[in-house]
Amino acid sequence: MSQPRYDLVVYGATSFVGQILVDYLASQYSAGGKLKWAIAGRSRERLERVRESLNAAGEGVDLLVADAADEAALEQLCNSTRAVVSTVGPYALYGEPLVRVCARTGTDYCDLTGEVQWIRRMIERYEDHAKRSGARIVHCCGFDSIPSDMGVHFLQQTAQTRWGSPASRVKMRVHAIRGGMSGGTVASMVNAVREATRDREVRREMADPYSLCPPDHGFSVRQPNVNRPVRDEEFQAWAGPFIMAAINTRVVMRSNALSGAAWGRDFRYDEGMLLGSGWKARLGAWGMSLGLGLFVAAVALPPTRWLLARFVLPKPGEGPGPEARERGFYDLRFAGHGPEDALIRTRVTGDMDPGYGSTAKMLGEAAVCLALDVPQMDRPGGFWTPSTCFGERLRERLEQHAGLKFEVLD
Repeated sequence: MSQPRYDLVVYGATSFVGQILVDYLASQYSAGGKLKWAIAGRSRERLERVRESLNAAGEGVDLLVADAADEAALEQLCNSTRAVVSTVGPYALYGEPLVRVCARTGTDYCDLTGEVQWIRRMIERYEDHAKRSGARIVHCCGFDSIPSDMGVHFLQQTAQTRWGSPASRVKMRVHAIRGGMSGGTVASMVNAVREATRDREVRREMADPYSLCPPDHGFSVRQPNVNRPVRDEEFQAWAGPFIMAAINTRVVMRSNALSGAAWGRDFRYDEGMLLGSGWKARLGAWGMSLGLGLFVAAVALPPTRWLLARFVLPKPGEGPGPEARERGFYDLRFAGHGPEDALIRTRVTGDMDPGYGSTAKMLGEAAVCLALDVPQMDRPGGFWTPSTCFGERLRERLEQHAGLKFEVLD
């Protein structure tokens, strides 16, 4: 079998996140360097505009045309590369054909989806194909869920070194965050709520903390859920719900399952947002809980969903500009409980807008890691999580190139 022409192809390069990702790859990995990469999408004209925007860095970047629904074109694309990174969302509407082709052809794949119901369907339908072909499929390689998944992985490594055993209980709390939201993310959220409204089985799956774990996971401990204000003694503050917890917690649980329950069969994990220590913070947490519930209810009803889409929510292709992305940041705090009330505190920080600036860098480094750093003998075909597929290789890349820091606080 001949060697693939490319190490990596960016599919969906003309999308909002895709353009940021391409710009990042061009700044870090010139076309003539160690990484051989190309950009792909359904419109050659738009791809050419993306390449032109790179100026000199775009020289030598090839263009591949393939519609998301054209499996013959997607198969040709996959046969030309070791790995594909996809930014084509909502994935539940447009992402399945590429996953199916990658699983069939043995092409490694990663994306930035946070759509729990879609990920579960992909695992059920294509994991056996991926195991046979050798394709490594890694979802959730953006803000959801690399900081959470890799953050827990980092804390547990610290626990093993310090205690000789993992933390049995871990909390993640958003200490500080600044960032915008794009139309693509909103469209994915709206589609997920629409699916849950129409299908009772989807609602059941989305409520199950172990929905992404293999069928034989054997976990039964009741998982905590910050859906109303809670007082965190570890952080001496009130916490409210965090919108990304619905996907992040499921990914962390799958990581534990794929690791052979390395963190314990009774391991518990939850996420929330810190809002301060006084009564105003408690009221703010209640307001956050009610606001999130009202938003989901409004999206579930067709008339209010139409009004939100028409007058309030950003449209697909819209999102924060370069200056807003540069001003963004996030600071996530982790607390892990060990034997005899022992406690480890760690944090993960990012230097840009979490959803787009930082996500593009995380996704880019995950894709390069998949294409260059993870030998087949280390990770066979199947559906992996970021921490179980990449481990320390990715953490090193994130700290060296992507503006993330992983720190032990005590």
